[in-house]
Amino acid sequence: MLRSVDQLAQYDSYAMIELISPRPLLMIAGSQAESAYFSREAIAQAAEPKELVVVDGATHIDLYDKDEYVTPAVAKLAEFFGKHLAG
Repeated sequence: MLRSVDQLAQYDSYAMIELISPRPLLMIAGSQAESAYFSREAIAQAAEPKELVVVDGATHIDLYDKDEYVTPAVAKLAEFFGKHLAG
């Protein structure tokens, strides 16, 4: 339930992004996604380690269910988690 339009207008997704580090950050966006600027902005503001992967030709929705876009995204996720969660 919407508590306050004022609170919603003041919300900043990036306000505390620096607190993610030293945990690694991976953002995956389609090159044709209208929302890709959110990922670029997060990467620009976040500290290392960070990585932005752009899936060429994909929209935001394509990354949910089109094999030609999902497959490289999942491969990157597997690589990223394998590297950063391996103990």
